[in-house]
Amino acid sequence: MAITIKTSLSELSENLEGELYFDELSKTIYATDASVYRQKPLAVALPKTIADIQRLVTYAKNNNTSLIPRAAGTSLAGQVVGDGIVVDISKYFNNIISVDTINKTVTVQPGVVRDELNLYLQPFGLFFGPNTSTSNRCMIGGMVGNNSSGTTSIKYGVTRDKVVSLKTVLSDGSEVEFKSLSKNEFERKLNQSDLEGSVYREIFNSLSISGVKEQIKSQFPKNSIHRRNTGYAIDELIKTNAFQTNGPLFNMCDLLCGSEGTLAFTTEITLQLDDLPPNHGAMIAIHYKSVSNCLRSVAPLMKMDLYACEMMDKTILDCTRHNREQQENRSFIVGDPKAILMCEVRSNSSQSLENQIKLIIEEISSLNLSYATIVLKGDDINKANELRKAGLGLLGNLIGDEKSVPCIEDTAVAVEDLADYIDEFTELMNSFNQSPIYYAHAGAGELHLRPIVNMKTSKGVKDFKEITFSVAELVKKYQGSMSGEHGDGIVRSGCIDLMIGKENYEILKKIKTAFDPNNIFNPGKIVNPKPMDENLRYVPDRTEPNIETIFDFSDSLGILREAEKCNGSGDCRKLVSFGGTMCPSYRATRNEKDTTRARANALREVLTNSTKENKFDHHELKEVFDLCLSCKGCSRECPSSVDVSTLKSEFLHQYYKSNPISRRDWLVANNTEYLKWASNFSKIYNAVVGWNVTSNIMKWAIGLSKERSIPKLSNITLRDYYTKHYKSINNPIKTVYLFVDEFTNYLESHIGIDTIELLRRLNYEVKIVDHDESGRSFISKGVLEKVKICANRNIDIFKGLITKETPLIGIEPSAILTFKDEYPKLVTDKDSAKQIGNYTFLIDDFIDFEYKAGNILTSSFNLEEKHIVFHGHCHQKALADPKSSLEILDIPKNYKVERIPSGCCGMAGSFGLEKEHYEISMTIGEQTLFPTIRKNENSIIAANGTSCRHQIYDGTRREALHPISILRRALL
Repeated sequence: MAITIKTSLSELSENLEGELYFDELSKTIYATDASVYRQKPLAVALPKTIADIQRLVTYAKNNNTSLIPRAAGTSLAGQVVGDGIVVDISKYFNNIISVDTINKTVTVQPGVVRDELNLYLQPFGLFFGPNTSTSNRCMIGGMVGNNSSGTTSIKYGVTRDKVVSLKTVLSDGSEVEFKSLSKNEFERKLNQSDLEGSVYREIFNSLSISGVKEQIKSQFPKNSIHRRNTGYAIDELIKTNAFQTNGPLFNMCDLLCGSEGTLAFTTEITLQLDDLPPNHGAMIAIHYKSVSNCLRSVAPLMKMDLYACEMMDKTILDCTRHNREQQENRSFIVGDPKAILMCEVRSNSSQSLENQIKLIIEEISSLNLSYATIVLKGDDINKANELRKAGLGLLGNLIGDEKSVPCIEDTAVAVEDLADYIDEFTELMNSFNQSPIYYAHAGAGELHLRPIVNMKTSKGVKDFKEITFSVAELVKKYQGSMSGEHGDGIVRSGCIDLMIGKENYEILKKIKTAFDPNNIFNPGKIVNPKPMDENLRYVPDRTEPNIETIFDFSDSLGILREAEKCNGSGDCRKLVSFGGTMCPSYRATRNEKDTTRARANALREVLTNSTKENKFDHHELKEVFDLCLSCKGCSRECPSSVDVSTLKSEFLHQYYKSNPISRRDWLVANNTEYLKWASNFSKIYNAVVGWNVTSNIMKWAIGLSKERSIPKLSNITLRDYYTKHYKSINNPIKTVYLFVDEFTNYLESHIGIDTIELLRRLNYEVKIVDHDESGRSFISKGVLEKVKICANRNIDIFKGLITKETPLIGIEPSAILTFKDEYPKLVTDKDSAKQIGNYTFLIDDFIDFEYKAGNILTSSFNLEEKHIVFHGHCHQKALADPKSSLEILDIPKNYKVERIPSGCCGMAGSFGLEKEHYEISMTIGEQTLFPTIRKNENSIIAANGTSCRHQIYDGTRREALHPISILRRALL
């Protein structure tokens, strides 16, 4: 059916093969990117086909609206914010179409993730060079739109250098491919009577006028600055064979690359590839006591054959002190540097590499500007790079309303001008009482410079604008580029006429009109810009809502600011291939709604704007939190440490004040009470859950998936076993208190028995006291009044008992780690909670510590040969360290253990049991965990989480053992 004028969104939706959303939740989570801007779109489209995009183009033209192309949504300048239809190509336009190994090219759809592409290309010995800090989630379409560069640009160039051809949909719905043209081919284009011909004629006519080429050369950024993203790249077009003899072939891709989706809609991209870098590499991390000394080293060092030359300043380095994920990555830092320059070199031989290192160190020494030089190799290079990459997100760790704001972070000047430019820049910032942040691409003449302002105030917004335009004038003085790689977007488009001259800017406007006469493609960016101080994420001078919570969010100055820590960097969109845990639901669905970012954005939006007495009483929040597995991956892996698991628990607690909790969730939350009662009739209970008929009735009544097994009760509780069978020992190495969690006590007491017997035989005294349950089930379902009671009781009970000499240890990660994580945010006696938390350990951690202290010996275990593959619990990954589990399984001399590179298993307590979540749960399990277990059919499977073992059994029919059970069996 043809789409007619004034078609409704509902009718448009019916005509798309893909999806169209125009509900409030979808519009809310697509209202922002990683910039300071916010504007609710009319709708969100996820097209499946080129025909879908053509239908969207027709709809926009006929209904006086616009299309905003969007990939990963990590834009810093507001490129994907607008009031039209956001067109998200990330879910369906993500195929690698073909590779040409002879010509070293690859053709992809725009939604292919950059690092995913390079994993695919690796067996061919090829890779795509431009490498942004967001490379594990940014997409090729976004990189083309922004002309992205990254750390490797000094060696491999920018995205524009790599684009061979683009297939596009133009504003009239026609499909056009842009590629290199000979002189004759270009002239034939001029004679076409269609929209494509009009575009070529406008460009030719505008750039052929006498004096225009000289005008462009004199006003555009210096040609030596290869990071030039200010406006449309007409300075590249005038170099071609269309405008000068013996010039390179004309390719419209030079113009489209960096055009931010304002000219055409890209559907297919062909890229030029490079051979993989040499195998041998090193990074020289040079430490400085001042930023100025650091920058004055750049030009001399750039004479070396560097693959990267990156900088981090003290502000960035200090942010990493408080991020769990970055602690190990910062181990190479010496002292307290004001700046570090990271120079990477590579070679095909180790001897050649050593020679390069020697030359660089000699050069560094001769400059006499630094105080320490550290050479990193192997995985240490990756760790340092991850530290630098995390810089953007880590800036979200600034507590309070003053934040580092992206507006001038992208300026680029010639390398030889960099030190002088930064000196003047620093003086300029001093006039604004600013101590800006400096980091990133020093070797390319581009530093990410960020002022710290409070965008919630009129003064902050005023400073934001004044700083931007003042810096633009300074950049113009050095004939630099206001945008090196992050694009103009909303924030910098207003500076373009200053940067390139008004006459040249008029040419850009003509080109935009030729391509897009109805202004349907991403309006308000580059030409006819939106004001940079409107459509902001925060309304200036608003009254901040006072929101009372049961969790203590004072570390972030309240729950709203905890949500506001999310700056949109999109780390939660990284795929399974790139490791980690965050975010399991997004990895399964590839829907923005199921990201950590979406949850934080939705919560921020509602808490800020809701007029309800109970601000949490919104079904949109219930929907966006529904697929959060509470894995806590975000608390560690999100650079801004946004803990969505805790936000979800608090939300549910508040939501249930106005809405009834479901029967199933109430039963799950209070399951310990029912398990305690059922344990008196364990044989009967086990018969009921073990028989298909009664089991299925029970699952149906509760709302569990019929595909799931229901855990059976142990024949004896762990507490009963301890009371009846435990015998004290004389002269123990140490006395420990064992926390008897509710899962081990009732469902898997054999693991608790193994723990007690292992510790006892290794000469540790084990004490069990009459404590309360952990409250983990209450936390997961938001029944926080009850968990607060449990937490306060447990802290009162263990206060005075738990010390360095008498630690508290636990078996189930999700239970014992509440002492370190949730309890300090819930209990009345916070000092005691923190003290107890300091001496609370997962059993794996305790055994590992004692082994390294020499208190546990390899000789206590047998010499059998075993191969073990281990899956770690999400909470262990987030709040402790799975290495301890690997290391204790390696204690027996002939045991060999490997870590399964899995994220969340997909069970997550009751999540995977629930009928509406079963498919998602199993999809998560199938990504890495299940296939790895199936490949290791002769190995022992180890997992230290009760939910993980349950998921492994249901997904593979393999029994997984707790590491402690494996060790007990290995005792002599």
